[in-house]
Amino acid sequence: MRLLERLRKEWFMVGIVLAIAGAKLEPSIGVNGGPLKPEITVSYIAVATIFFNSGLSLKTEELTSALVHIRLHLFIQIFTLAFFPAAIWLFLQLLSITPINEWLLKGLQTVGCMPPPVSSAVILTKAVGGNE
Repeated sequence: MRLLERLRKEWFMVGIVLAIAGAKLEPSIGVNGGPLKPEITVSYIAVATIFFNSGLSLKTEELTSALVHIRLHLFIQIFTLAFFPAAIWLFLQLLSITPINEWLLKGLQTVGCMPPPVSSAVILTKAVGGNE
């Protein structure tokens, strides 16, 4: 009985392991143009579902109280979308005088300008009982 209880408690990890095993056994299902159509389902449907599900789980009181923190929201947006990319650019200017491959620097610049993965942050915050 303890094994069954443990599997119920760790259902998400069991699902991940099963998905990986299934992908290893039959990789043609998940390729572009395959039956799952990941170019559509992952890019559009999965992302929309994650955000929709997160929105449904928000309490109305929490949402309205969060909306009044305009200065905090502006700080986060400016830090994420302006300050951090600028800091990465300055850091890359320093690295450009070293013998590091220029394509690695271009890749770092691209990644430095990308916003953080919000959907995974929301899921992980919710998983540990945090206030997303």
